Amino acid sequence: MELSRIIISEIGDKQAIFLNEVEGDRVMQIVIGFFEATSIDRRVSHDPQLSLGRPMTHELMKSIIDKLGGEAQDIVINEMVEHTYYALIRIKRDEEVIEIDARPSDAVALAMHFDPPLPIYVKDDVLELSM
Repeated sequence: MELSRIIISEIGDKQAIFLNEVEGDRVMQIVIGFFEATSIDRRVSHDPQLSLGRPMTHELMKSIIDKLGGEAQDIVINEMVEHTYYALIRIKRDEEVIEIDARPSDAVALAMHFDPPLPIYVKDDVLELSM
């Protein structure tokens, strides 16, 4: 999947990201928080005026992974329970892949903080449920 669109509403509490299937036509929408949406938007827009000068949460997460000798592999949106999505951040360290439970919004925001962005995967059954 790839991030295709971010919707940020400054007057409402509904922000959303849209993930498009790379080799297909399926689309997945995830409603996310304002903070996560602006973090993603700041990163993908590459606008130097949007830099805050100090690391924010997703930049901090990336730095922690790097400093602890990990290599972020990808993120996987792996489950949906009662209309709530779940995700994993997969980090390789010393030949071991460590899976960290995360909200999809945080996982996608973290993915966007890498250059190039981390691959985003969605399990087929979760993608089918989202449609």
